[in-house]
Amino acid sequence: MISSVKLTASPFTSSDFSNRKLPLLKPQFPSLPTTQNAKQSLNNSLCSQKPIYISSIENFALPTKTQKRGTECKAYEADRSQPLEINIELPDDQARIEAAQRLKIGIYFATWWALNVVFNIYNKKVLNAFPYPWLTSTLSLAAGSLMMLISWATRIADAPKTDLEFWKALFPVAVAHTIGHVAATVSMSKVAVSFTHIIKSGEPAFSVLVSRFLLGEMFPASVYLSLLPIIGGCALAAVTELNFNMIGFMGAMISNLAFVFRNIFSKKGMKGKSVSGMNYYACLSMLSLLILTPFAIAVEGPKMWAAGWENAISQIGPHFIWWVAAQSVFYHLYNQVSYMSLDQISPLTFSIGNTMKRISVIVSSIIIFHTPVQPINAVGAAIAILGTFLYSQAKL
Repeated sequence: MISSVKLTASPFTSSDFSNRKLPLLKPQFPSLPTTQNAKQSLNNSLCSQKPIYISSIENFALPTKTQKRGTECKAYEADRSQPLEINIELPDDQARIEAAQRLKIGIYFATWWALNVVFNIYNKKVLNAFPYPWLTSTLSLAAGSLMMLISWATRIADAPKTDLEFWKALFPVAVAHTIGHVAATVSMSKVAVSFTHIIKSGEPAFSVLVSRFLLGEMFPASVYLSLLPIIGGCALAAVTELNFNMIGFMGAMISNLAFVFRNIFSKKGMKGKSVSGMNYYACLSMLSLLILTPFAIAVEGPKMWAAGWENAISQIGPHFIWWVAAQSVFYHLYNQVSYMSLDQISPLTFSIGNTMKRISVIVSSIIIFHTPVQPINAVGAAIAILGTFLYSQAKL
């Protein structure tokens, strides 16, 4: 590579132009060497075939008539031992990247649905034998918090960098999450899992109504129309439910409302916070655990828990301990995967996935627990779920 070029010529100043009148001459330059001559010259002077480059030109000036033009050139060769790093995505590479991304999203969805189905099954088994939803909810949050603390301590997962402002913004989200979690568990302790999830499919209606009347947001007519099958389907399923229970119904409704506020608080308060989905839900679980524990003790208490535990062990046996551990672990895992998937997909895709998740939970719970379902009840559930899908499309 050429490191410097030096031209031997006397410098000139602006006074030369002001004191002398020079005729305007057509500049004449020596003819450039031909490609063949240049190649022969380089081969004679350089033993290497590496390219050379000019890095600088020094003391460049126009020569006078009495001066001889001379140029000094210093060069160094380019190093070809290091290849150029150029990222060029060919069509085949782009197709492979897109296919890998679709596969990754598919794995997220399949894992999310499977974990959710397993959680609902074990959660219902625990609540049938141990009808204390406040403690069950507390154990779910405790198991997830412990798992994440161990992951951070062992460097399996990177601990989030948080400050006081982060926890302040997370607090209202945790309050709403705690209420929604407990209310859903109370609902499932009173009614069938399928009925709870049918009612919870009406969450979009609460979201639109709260956003419209409390936040002043406007939606297109298609969004409001999509609420009709949601509300109608939930109402039809509730009226025709064979084992209807008002506490179970209200628990599912309160859970819907609480999770709507959780989403609103999360969007407003956590905007701009650089925390991954996995760590975000871990922090949310820990803060919710601190909020829930004193209320669980006040509502149910250790005496009721001890008596209920002994009764469950005597009826179920040691398997009951496995049920409690499974429902606690799988609750955290399915929520963690759902938050992780939010980092990879759009909210619309997540909404559609959530609708399909409810279908899988409803169908699997009916099959496993042999839940009696009337045809009109099934029609109501199908209408509500269809309305949820139409809502997700209308929000696009």
